[in-house]
Amino acid sequence: MLMLDAAARDEPSRASLIREFNAARAEEWTEFVSECDKYEAEIAKEKRIGKLTVAELDEEEQSLDRLRRWFRELKARDIYGVAEGVQAEDRLKHCTEVLDGYADDVYQAVHAPLGQEVPNA
Repeated sequence: MLMLDAAARDEPSRASLIREFNAARAEEWTEFVSECDKYEAEIAKEKRIGKLTVAELDEEEQSLDRLRRWFRELKARDIYGVAEGVQAEDRLKHCTEVLDGYADDVYQAVHAPLGQEVPNA
């Protein structure tokens, strides 16, 4: 990672640098939230089609771990704390809740008595 120090010559330049920096962070957070949308849609699809397997759960856990790593990286760069970061944190929490619900459904399906149908969640 390359780190540079940037110093503005005057207050308007400083404000402009901060605006540009925050705009870049906001764009990254927006992309992150979009990936959270895709993650939740994927789990909803798996539930809808009844794909309640431990292997699929493992894949979804790995995907959530990737989102968590990405969140930590973005949070470290977001030194001014743009508002989009708060929304992203809420979305990550929701992704965790969605995975927890999916895990419950998978465990219910895996441990259902033989021949008993598990209703799609």
